[in-house]
Amino acid sequence: MPLVGLGLWKSAPGQLNSTIPAAIDAGYRLFDSASDYGNERETGQALKSVFANNPSIKRQDLFITSKLWNTDHHPDHVEPALNRILTDLQVEYLDLFLIHFPISLKYVDPSVRYPAGWSESGNPQHHELSNDALCDTWRALEKLVDSGKVRNIGVSNFNCQLLQEILRIARIKPVVNQIESHPFLTQSRLIKFCQSQNIAVTAFSPLGATSYREISSVEHPDLLTHPVVTKIATDLNKTAAQILLRFQIERGVAVIPKSTNSDRLKENINVFDFKLSNEQLDQLLALNQNLRFNDPAVFANIEIYG
Repeated sequence: MPLVGLGLWKSAPGQLNSTIPAAIDAGYRLFDSASDYGNERETGQALKSVFANNPSIKRQDLFITSKLWNTDHHPDHVEPALNRILTDLQVEYLDLFLIHFPISLKYVDPSVRYPAGWSESGNPQHHELSNDALCDTWRALEKLVDSGKVRNIGVSNFNCQLLQEILRIARIKPVVNQIESHPFLTQSRLIKFCQSQNIAVTAFSPLGATSYREISSVEHPDLLTHPVVTKIATDLNKTAAQILLRFQIERGVAVIPKSTNSDRLKENINVFDFKLSNEQLDQLLALNQNLRFNDPAVFANIEIYG
């Protein structure tokens, strides 16, 4: 799995047909998607166009990730959910399939609503929980690896305790835990545990609050303009975004920043020609506030991190 990929969350309709080819031209090979993002059909169209128009890029050159939504946790719904994703993405297999959240919601038939979202009303507070057990969901994902439709399986938004529950029963262990991480939420203990278990870590929202401002009424502090970050960027003649991405890479953590701007795409992947000093790493780690921007306890009243 590449250390830098393109996150596809919040890519608006009409953007991905140009963004994905531009990203591939810039060197991206990891694309992080999810059925809940509501743009996998457009992603599939863009990928099909790339394969048709760029003979140098083959399916096996890309690392494509998607995620199982909360309403599809029952074992009977796992493979049909994957099949819809494969159809939308127009690929025969996924490189990585993740459980999106350790939250099981009542099943929603895709003919009724797809993506299902958090609730019929659109308000996450109005969700309906189900009794589907995560261990049963995991066993269903293992069968997808056996079938060849998925190369690797993992989780997202899991803490240490939940990971241990999966590890106890896993025939095929999770290879990735995708979590929110940035200097305001360093997650050092969770990352250390994952790495001790040979579970790779991917950081979503590595640039901080930028993706949440328009969907949150809370005023979030800005990492990109934080004096510590900008001072390091100035000293190294890099951008603040490059510093924040390099911070994770030096911790052995992959990053999936989102952008549809061609210049930013190039900037975000150009993070392998410099290093942070130990002092600079310590300065960034010291910014930790355990400040989480993506927390179901806040927007859906479902506590998974307490």
